[in-house]
Amino acid sequence: MESQHLADFPRPVHHRIPNFKGSYLAGQSIRELEVFARAQEVKVDPDKPLEGVRLLALQSKKTLLVPTPRLRTGLFNKITPPPGATKDILRTCATSQGVRSYSTPVGLDSRVLVDLVVVGSVAVSEKGWRIGKGEGYADLEYAMMVSMGAVSQGTPVVTIVHDCQVVDIPEALLEDHDLTVDYILTPTRVIVTGCERPKPTGIIWSKVSREVMGKVPILRSLRCRERQAGRDVTLQDEPRHLLGTSSRQPPPLSTVRRHQDPQQPESCSGQGEDGPSNTVFIGNLPRGTRVSELKRALRELGTVPQRLTWQGPQRRAFLHYEGPTSAQQAVSCLRGLRLGAATLKVALARPQRAGDGTGSCAEEPRPDRRSAVSDL
Repeated sequence: MESQHLADFPRPVHHRIPNFKGSYLAGQSIRELEVFARAQEVKVDPDKPLEGVRLLALQSKKTLLVPTPRLRTGLFNKITPPPGATKDILRTCATSQGVRSYSTPVGLDSRVLVDLVVVGSVAVSEKGWRIGKGEGYADLEYAMMVSMGAVSQGTPVVTIVHDCQVVDIPEALLEDHDLTVDYILTPTRVIVTGCERPKPTGIIWSKVSREVMGKVPILRSLRCRERQAGRDVTLQDEPRHLLGTSSRQPPPLSTVRRHQDPQQPESCSGQGEDGPSNTVFIGNLPRGTRVSELKRALRELGTVPQRLTWQGPQRRAFLHYEGPTSAQQAVSCLRGLRLGAATLKVALARPQRAGDGTGSCAEEPRPDRRSAVSDL
């Protein structure tokens, strides 16, 4: 695309979903599809060549959902133009700037039912087999939508590419988590693939690494929910073991503020003489962090404890759960959590001693960073 001068801004097109000359024209042909005409909620990736489709969705008064970049702050943003928006404002809403300025986040509990999915591609075959830029985010987004009930096997998937991006793709390259497409739009053609290969049926946790979990907070929340539903959520790079579940919801979170005993040890075993701990140690809090920021993160991940002991000046906190099983589940869910630029230390704490409202911290396991998002 670069050598033949088919690429468009941003350039070079390497390591991204490539924008190309004629992308806007190719996107306009989505109006010819009945699946677009009857769709009410449309999910369109934030890639530059899909900008024209995002604009069409807004002009057609459809609900437009755009994934957050690299899923850092959630799954979707709903683009909400201001009342009486002009054509120029709608065009802005369809850009990356519009996603930042005119959107509201959509949480896991929102009643989202996506009628049409539009994804970018690096290459695609007429059989509907697709290759992205290699990081696995489109596949992961779709699997997460399946897990939250937002899409089904019948939800059509469209991609928009240049004609030169339509190539033969060996089936051997495809895996169970790879997303296929039903329609391919190019500047010259509308291709109905008739693809019969099943789409992902949910998140395949055995293909997800702990590094990915640390980068995608909403993925940790979904994992906690699926664990509580009794599903196997063992990750790619962690030992397989039987995980307990607990369906009871904790009471509203209260906070106890204490000054940390400077003589208290920083590191110790995860359980003491009195048996397993029901307390989770949180360390390495960024300086200046407020307890409300930690509470918000805990709520978003569905790991709210019965009580929280806050030791902000010492850059730590203790989360008190109903029992050891709940505490261990919280450790699994919270490991890799970031606040600001800091990755928090998360571990089981030593059981409380008489007169001690906290417990001391457990040794945090060393993270395994061998796997990346491209493993998905």
